[in-house]
Amino acid sequence: MKCIIIDDEPLARQGLKRLIEHYPFLELTAEFASTVGVMPFLKNNQIQLIFLDIEMPGITGLEFASALPEEILTIFTTAYVQYALESYEIDAVDYLLKPISQPRFEKAVYRARQHLELLEGAKNLFESIEDQHIIVRADRKFIKIGFSDILFIAGLKDYVIIHTTSERIITLVNLKNIHLKLPQDRFLRISKSYVVNRFKIASFDSNTVYITDHELAIGKAYQPDFFKAFLE
Repeated sequence: MKCIIIDDEPLARQGLKRLIEHYPFLELTAEFASTVGVMPFLKNNQIQLIFLDIEMPGITGLEFASALPEEILTIFTTAYVQYALESYEIDAVDYLLKPISQPRFEKAVYRARQHLELLEGAKNLFESIEDQHIIVRADRKFIKIGFSDILFIAGLKDYVIIHTTSERIITLVNLKNIHLKLPQDRFLRISKSYVVNRFKIASFDSNTVYITDHELAIGKAYQPDFFKAFLE
């Protein structure tokens, strides 16, 4: 699992490097003192995990994480407990409070490895994805679902519930993985728990999306991207 560290404190970076050295499945590729230059680096290098500080000069870790591609996993490292809720909304793998103990670090990186295995194995859960439909495994059979029939998708740990115009379909895949497989111009992530079909949205306000008789909360961290994508 190729990883990088972003932290403005040299001692914090050194501590993380020492922790990473204990785990052969982690490969530290680079370290940064700020988010400057990280995006170009990510475009040219296949990074799977970022250890990301929150309180940094310029762009904060939370702002930076919200702009990352969904396939890159994030573990926040911070001395401030008050950011825990916001990190949860961004869908971070874990949230580590400094000073970071090895047992707590180990729990976080094993969780990240499990997420990566799910992400890489997600393609096996789909029989096919074509221009107008997806076929998923559910109830010991393959089910063909037209994109136009999907209202929204709700995440429940490693499962999702696909709400269609006529039924609910439960399949073994997490929300991030299925969203990556769907057309990004049609399906929008509005929170840690929901992906919605933009063409099924009847109305919305600053906090809620309304689809048929469902009211789906928009996560704070997802609000800017939702309004930008939907209104454009």
